[in-house]
Amino acid sequence: MTFKDLGLAEPILKALETEGYTQPTPIQGQAIPILLKGKDLLGVAQTGTGKTAAFGIPILHHLYTSPNNQKGRKRIKALVVTPTRELAIQIGESFTAYGKHTGLKNTVIFGGVKQGKQVDILRNGIDILIATPGRLLDLMNQGFISLRDVEYAVLDEADQMLDMGFIHDIKKIIAKLPANRQSLFFSATMPKAIVELSRSILGDFEQVTIKPQQATAEKVTQGVYFVSKKNKPKLLVHLLKEKPTDSVLVFSRTKHGANKIVKKLAQADIRSAAIHGNKSQTARQKALGDFKDGKLKVLVATDIAARGIDVEELSLVINFDLPNVPETYVHRIGRTGRASASGIALSFCDKEERPYLKDIEKLIRQEVPRMPEHQFIDEDDTDQQREPQKQSQKPRNQNRSKNRNRNRSGNSNYRGKKNSNRNSGSRNNSQKSSE
Repeated sequence: MTFKDLGLAEPILKALETEGYTQPTPIQGQAIPILLKGKDLLGVAQTGTGKTAAFGIPILHHLYTSPNNQKGRKRIKALVVTPTRELAIQIGESFTAYGKHTGLKNTVIFGGVKQGKQVDILRNGIDILIATPGRLLDLMNQGFISLRDVEYAVLDEADQMLDMGFIHDIKKIIAKLPANRQSLFFSATMPKAIVELSRSILGDFEQVTIKPQQATAEKVTQGVYFVSKKNKPKLLVHLLKEKPTDSVLVFSRTKHGANKIVKKLAQADIRSAAIHGNKSQTARQKALGDFKDGKLKVLVATDIAARGIDVEELSLVINFDLPNVPETYVHRIGRTGRASASGIALSFCDKEERPYLKDIEKLIRQEVPRMPEHQFIDEDDTDQQREPQKQSQKPRNQNRSKNRNRNRSGNSNYRGKKNSNRNSGSRNNSQKSSE
């Protein structure tokens, strides 16, 4: 199947050809025909599979071929709501690229910046609005935005909407939409809460789920290092210096943690920048722009801020902190290995994060390959670095280790002067700490 086979308007096909699009991805191939028929849709697909084009292309086709196109002042006919400004900007860029020969206008609105320029564009009239929930409601309440003419409504990254506490805002927005509309839900994951919400909003809908049993990006090489929390910065610096790459995305679980990582890297003369919710819009866009342009090799991000990062040929993703939600791991590593490219995703796992790793491996139905022991491992880390099956020693072996310790000094931290004693003492410490 090609995009020409879908019966799309010629101006859109021309733009897709310019962008190098010939054959639809699985989510596009299944979703676009459904949306061209005017049905509501619940779409689930891992990151990097082309969800934006899956809903953007049919919306542009409908608006361009509508008898009312180009008649009178432009009114908002399509609304896309997404959780972060980075993702909103990315979606806006996609609509501009796919619709550049149609004459349709789109704009992006989000908080964190002054509203003046956004309001001016809205006053001049647009066809498609891409917005974050907070700024959308704010401008609606001020009377600058009306949704009464919306014919197509999209909730993108719906799972993150709930995680970020946008559920009440979303319900307020939905309440202002016309009943006669086409509604679309797209998401990388589909937890129960999202399914319940979608059923209350969508009408006669169809569901498209791409590879529900294949959780990880197929072309991503994965690996995990067991390392204590205090030694994670040292290992990160070592990896970045040992094998320099063109682009590295480092994930932190918290905003404060992201800032600390940037500080540690700066101390090692490694330039990086962090993007998260506490950063200004200007700072976030500059960091992301420099990263995309290759001026910045290392970008440190929280999960929410990372939604919307789309960097071609991203070579390496590092999970400095393992996520406590296994689906988030899938989304993270999906930042690399996009399209026909390959990629590498490495994770750091400390003792407290072992349950997270277990949940991740259960979700992806495979063991994340263990990386070799590294130079920053210490006595507290030894049991972490060993593979799980080696940690589970038989009781009699553990007892034998204890007996050897007691025979030497009665102290599990005993160290003899000879290398052989020092080595065996290290093994005993490892076994004792894993009991």
